[in-house]
Amino acid sequence: MKPIWIRVLFLFCLFFTQRAWALAPEEVLVIANFNAAKSRGLAKYYMAQRKIPLQNLVLIWMTDKETCTRFEYEAKAIPPIRRFLLANPQIRAMVTMFGVPLKIRGPENLPEETQQMARLNNQKKAIETQLNTTTSLDPLKRQELQGSLARAKSKISRFKISLDKNASFDSELSLVKQENYELNSWQPNPFYLGFKDQSPKIPKSNVMMTSRLDAASAKIVRRIIDDSIEAERDGISGTAYFDARWKDPGEKNLAGYAFYDRSIHKAAQFHSQKKILPVVLNDTQDLFQPGDCPNTALYCGWYSLAKYIDAFQWAKGSVGYHIASSEAATLKGKNSQVWCKRMLDKGIAATIGPTGEPYVQAFPVPEIFFNFLTEGYLTLAESYMVSLPFLSWKMVLIGDPLYRMNIKMN
Repeated sequence: MKPIWIRVLFLFCLFFTQRAWALAPEEVLVIANFNAAKSRGLAKYYMAQRKIPLQNLVLIWMTDKETCTRFEYEAKAIPPIRRFLLANPQIRAMVTMFGVPLKIRGPENLPEETQQMARLNNQKKAIETQLNTTTSLDPLKRQELQGSLARAKSKISRFKISLDKNASFDSELSLVKQENYELNSWQPNPFYLGFKDQSPKIPKSNVMMTSRLDAASAKIVRRIIDDSIEAERDGISGTAYFDARWKDPGEKNLAGYAFYDRSIHKAAQFHSQKKILPVVLNDTQDLFQPGDCPNTALYCGWYSLAKYIDAFQWAKGSVGYHIASSEAATLKGKNSQVWCKRMLDKGIAATIGPTGEPYVQAFPVPEIFFNFLTEGYLTLAESYMVSLPFLSWKMVLIGDPLYRMNIKMN
């Protein structure tokens, strides 16, 4: 097997063509909202701590709410950011600050899209009517109609996905350099390792790494910044907790939930075999429960929808995410129990989640994300980018993009 550094250098050359080494402070653009209290101050604090040049700050003026409209995003965010990037081609990553909207609400469906949805629903209803009102159907005819109904429902489901124009602010921002692209549904990420043999729809040169320094309060954001820098300098120790739902199926062609469950197993195996961190793998249907996860350095698991389980004592510099829908739907909601918000409240340094229904195949692949992150050569933002399948979609990375995990060997 090739040494780790050779494999990592190859990946840098292959995917991060601008430079063949890790993200540097001068390559980061910081975006704050002039209209949001504490946004600018936190931006300057972060830039000072990371020695990011002060000129790498863009102030936008838009709503300080968590959701903005597509019109506001296009009118108030894109122009100043795009101008800066054109004048500063060295920028490779952007970080949005506390006060910048979290989500973009998509425009209304076009008339032809609404009409097509109505036609599909009418076709489904016609099949249901035949099944429900004809009592003496031939068994073969009934089976045929049931098959037609299943296909009609599948068509409607796929069409609904194709009509979804909502996105996380940061996922959309990753394509700010791209002039024109389809807003419906997602765009394949050309940096994702799983697509390395495919021709990209959007050139890599038009894709930016994005992350966010955000939480329920400015105090938590400062803590994220400070913890990331301290853990990077002094090293992080703790345990990696991986929460699968099923036993490892072995090497099989898997998809959907089974693929991600298997990927959690593979991440656990990698860290156990390399002795990077102590590993606890739970492969039962039960999730980790309160008190089960002291000194957590890494976490990945699923599925407790919008119901955080307080099982973890987060180590300084810890990173983790929970695979479930809408776990980053809010970072500010006072009574919300979504995982991203609660993990940040409780002390994690970086997490990932969707702002709406992403479908499981949109999550970063655990084995790719965690394996590269803990090898220490890629920054948080780079590990995220090579493991993330889709852009212009729902996922958001919360954490310092420059954070490089430094494992303290026991």
